[in-house]
This record gives sequence, structure tokens and C-alpha cells, in this order.
Amino acid sequence: MKLFETAFDDLPLGAIKPMGWLKDQLRIQADGLTGHLEEHWPDVGPDNGWIGGKGESWERGPYYVDGLLPLAYLLEDGELIAKAKKWVEWTLANQRDDGSFGPERIETPNHDVDKSQDWWHLMIMLKVIVQYGEVTGDERVVPLLTRFFGCVHRVIGEQPLQGWAKARGAEMLLSIIWLYKRTQDSFLLELADIVASQTTDWTDIFHDFPFWRKVDTFDWTTHVVNVAMGIKTPGVLYELTGDAFERDAVHRGIDSLMTYHGQAHGMFSGDEFLSGTHPSQGVELCAVVEYMFSMEQLTRIFGEGRFGDILEKVAFNALPAGIAPDWSAHQYDQQVNQILCNVAPRSWVNGPDANIFGLEPNFGCCTANMHQGWPKYASHLWMSDQKGGLAAVSYAPCTVEASVGGGTAAKLTVTGDYPFREQVRIDIHLERPDTFAVSLRIPVWCDRPEVTVNQGRVDIQVQNGYARLEREWRDGDVINLELPMTVRTFSRNQYAVSVERGPLVYVLPIKENWQMIQRRERFHDWEVYPGSAWKYGLLSDTGFEVAESEIPVQPFSRDGAPVRITAFGKLIKDWKMEGNNAGAPPMNPDCAGQPATELQLIPYGCARLRIGEFPLIGPRKPAGNRNRCL
Repeated sequence: MKLFETAFDDLPLGAIKPMGWLKDQLRIQADGLTGHLEEHWPDVGPDNGWIGGKGESWERGPYYVDGLLPLAYLLEDGELIAKAKKWVEWTLANQRDDGSFGPERIETPNHDVDKSQDWWHLMIMLKVIVQYGEVTGDERVVPLLTRFFGCVHRVIGEQPLQGWAKARGAEMLLSIIWLYKRTQDSFLLELADIVASQTTDWTDIFHDFPFWRKVDTFDWTTHVVNVAMGIKTPGVLYELTGDAFERDAVHRGIDSLMTYHGQAHGMFSGDEFLSGTHPSQGVELCAVVEYMFSMEQLTRIFGEGRFGDILEKVAFNALPAGIAPDWSAHQYDQQVNQILCNVAPRSWVNGPDANIFGLEPNFGCCTANMHQGWPKYASHLWMSDQKGGLAAVSYAPCTVEASVGGGTAAKLTVTGDYPFREQVRIDIHLERPDTFAVSLRIPVWCDRPEVTVNQGRVDIQVQNGYARLEREWRDGDVINLELPMTVRTFSRNQYAVSVERGPLVYVLPIKENWQMIQRRERFHDWEVYPGSAWKYGLLSDTGFEVAESEIPVQPFSRDGAPVRITAFGKLIKDWKMEGNNAGAPPMNPDCAGQPATELQLIPYGCARLRIGEFPLIGPRKPAGNRNRCL
């Protein structure tokens, strides 16, 4: 076996530093649940098995540190770094003679795990150790991983991947590949082949997708988090085989997921299992952050802009919507049409508290796992093109430091407040002139991008979603990228429509009345009740007026929304609640006698109560003029 070269490669953690609104977002996260979870949630507190205690010793500690560690180093926050290193140091100091590591006994919160050998929780900690090795250069990391994978190689035939580990085997493959690139130890590729053979055949599932309806019974291959992780498996296998069939399976899988289970925020539904297209079905926060990580890895492997498009849509919409603006609470499941968050039965597999905001609604996996979303997005904003150049995955404000061209030290500074604004500026600083490429992702939603270098317009050719600018660059060069954002409506199930402008989905916010239902020392549980009408449809002939305002420290809040769209709609008489949710958007809404009303739409991620899929009032546009979902 051999590794096949990927289109891009990750820059090491620490090479990209967030700025502007993104850094503010990470700071809010650090000041909220991520920075203080150990003090208020026993599952990752001082008795956790991953720091030598006798408490929870399965996935929750590793999940938590998988987000805490990159957050700490991105913010260069000494206190957070010390918190994260405590977990890493315990693992580095407690590797056993046979190469294995981790707690010797598994204590789990009500999850069925084969305690004779479970590989899943170790896979998460492997990702933590890899990030730590990248950002610190700690010389203990490579030997620890080498000894561990030697142990795996010896025993995995008799103790194969099962259950969660079988479905999520690609997570181990990523760490094996990372280590092989640094050591060239041939046994690692042999191990990769074995792990791949024991992993769920996601290539087959995604290539010929069989799940066309809502699923309501447990299956490893329809569990929404497994699916969100599994979508990158064919990509990881492509890195091992070079087989184009794997790439095809990824694209067919995404197409199928969005056809049969897709929702307006860019995710597929899954209030535990794949749940269809109804906008009141939920999607789990764990699935949101894992799908983001999958898109980051697929971007690295294939270098296609499509995966960056999906990453941005999910990051800017579904991710912030499932977390309180001050990062003091989160949901297990969110809904596109979310009119009420309360303890009540719903047509979900999950429990009655799955959509409240709190510390541990429904189940604590998301409490532990949600922390990776923003930090890993920030650390994957740019990548190496493996030819001495750099590739932009997303344009949030940041600085990027890397070696380019013939080994020249470069620093790129990205400003412009994207995605809340259309303009992106990239300032290039070099220690000496050098020739290399800067590849700019051109979003699929942008029809008329404009690129200038030092105020001179550049004609661009877009291939696989990227425009490649290769030239001799000099210190002080400036790239300006204009990405005009047009308001568009997309036809969805039962001819309901969603509204998008650029990567942001726009929704009708519902006034929120937050009512505390469990008080704790700091992180309380809340129900959220509507304080304004929600039964609005959108007029088919409405115009759209865009208004921008100052970008606050927290742009993902109802009052702080930095972009608003004015549209017109009407109240609908026959749109009813069904089972504590908004019913399906009526296909032929009854608006008799209702006046046209001005509606103020805000970005999806700003609203915790909202309507995001609107019944369409009036005739549909001719077929040739309709927009379609990606």
C-alpha cells in the first residue's frame, strides 16, 4: 500500500489565528461552557477517568478536550492551555508497557459498550494528541502513537472494531495516516488496511443510498452522528487507495442525504436517526460539529469548493442556532421551524427535553462534543496546496502564517467581516519575493465574483470551486475579493421556501420568552416560549430589501443581527401545531382576509425561535426562474 497525495493539506494548529468576529466568538465560548465545564459538570470534572479519577471514563472527557485544546491554543489563553494540558499529560504519562493507553476500566453514562475492548473513546483522544503534537512539537507524541498503533496492530484481529468504533473507524484512520506521514513506518499502512476492512462500508451506503424515509428504530448506519462522521470515510479511503469510486460515493451520499433528509440550514435531519425533510424534525448538535469536521477533511483530501460551501452553511447557521448566545446553554436537537422549546413529547426518538436549552438536555454527548465546532472551523480556514501555495477554505477574519514558494515565510491577514459582508481583503506579507499560488474558493452561490490584485482586476477561471492566482508575490501585495450576495428563495418540501443570501439562511424571528426550569450554580436549564405570531407565509411576489448594521461582539443573537432582510408575507389561518411542533407548512395556505405584512428576517443563527421554511403564498415562479437547493 501507499498513500495517495491529497489536493490540500492541513496547516498545523496554531498557524491560523482568528480575528474579528470569529475571535470574539471563541472568546465567548471560552468564557461560557467550554472554559468552565469542568467546574460545573461532574462528567468532565476532577474524577473523570481520563485524568486518573474513578468517574466517567469513556467518550466525554476526550470529546471535551477535542474542542478545549484547539480553543485554548487559538486564543493563546494560558489558563485554558493549562486545563487542556492536564488531560494530555495524564495520557502521555500513563501509557502501559504494551503500548495501550487510557483508563483501564470503562465507566459510561448508560451506553452499551463492550468493556473487553472498546476502541471508540481512544480514537477521540488520538485526535487530541495529534492536535497537541502539531501545536507544541512535543517529542513524546510520535513515540506514544507509534507504540499504541503497534499494540493495535497486534491485537485488532482478535479484538476487532465493534459498535460505535466500527461505524467511526475513519477517525482512527486519520491518526494512522498523520503518523505515517511523519515516520513512514510500513506497519502503519498494514494497520490502516485492517482498520478500513473492519469499518462500516460507508462507500456502499452512500453510493447506493437506501434510506429514503424517516427512520425510527436504531441502526448504526442511520444514527445521525455516525452518518455525519461516516460521510468522510470514502474520502479517507481514497487517500489510501486513489480509487475515484470513493469520491463519487461522497458526492452521491451528500446528494441523497439532502434529497431525502435535507433541511434549510445545510444539515440533514436526525433527532437521533435520519428523520426526513419535515422542518420540525430535529438535528443533533453532535451531528452538526461532526459534519463540519467531515467537510474540513473532505476539503483537504479532494480540494473541491463544494465541501467549503457546505462547511460554511452549517457553521454560520446550524452551529450558532443550537447554542445560547452567551454559551451558557445548548440544545440537543434544533428545528428549522422552531416555535417552542419545552419539555414535551415530540415525534422524535429522543426524550421530551431534547430541544430545551440547558447544561445536559436529553443526553450529555453534545455537552461534551459541541466545543470542537468553532475552533476546528478556525483552524481549517486555510490549507496548503502541497505545491508551495495556500488555499482559502473560508474567509472569516484571521491571520495565516506558513512557508510558501521556495521556503519563504509568509503572513496573510484576512479582513472584511465575511459572511456578514461581501468584501474580503487579503494582505500578503513576505520576507522576500517568491512565486506561488493563492487559491481562492469561489462559493457556488456567487454568480459574479470579482478579484483584484493591487487594485488591478484579474480575470479568473474557476475549477472545482477555486480560482488559482499564481504569480510572483511581493511584500505588501493586496488581494481584494468581491462576493456579491443575492437574495434567493429555494423551493423545499411541499413547495415551502427558504430564504438565503450568500452562505446565510434568513428566518422570521419569534419573540423569545426564556423561562428557567432548573437553576444551578451557573449553567441553568431553560424553556423558551413564543411571544409573537409565527404562522406567516411568504408572498411569492415579495421583494427583498437588505439592511446592514454594525457587527457586534456577538453577531449571532436576535438583537445583534448585523444583516436584516425586509420581505412581505401574510398570516395563515390553517397552519396548526402538531405534537408540540409547527405542523408541515400548508401547500395551499388559507390567507383569506389577511393583509400583507412587512416581515423582518434575520440570519438563522441569530434566532432561537424562528420560521425558516415558509409556506409559499401565491403562484410559483416559472420553472426556468426557480432556484434549487445545492
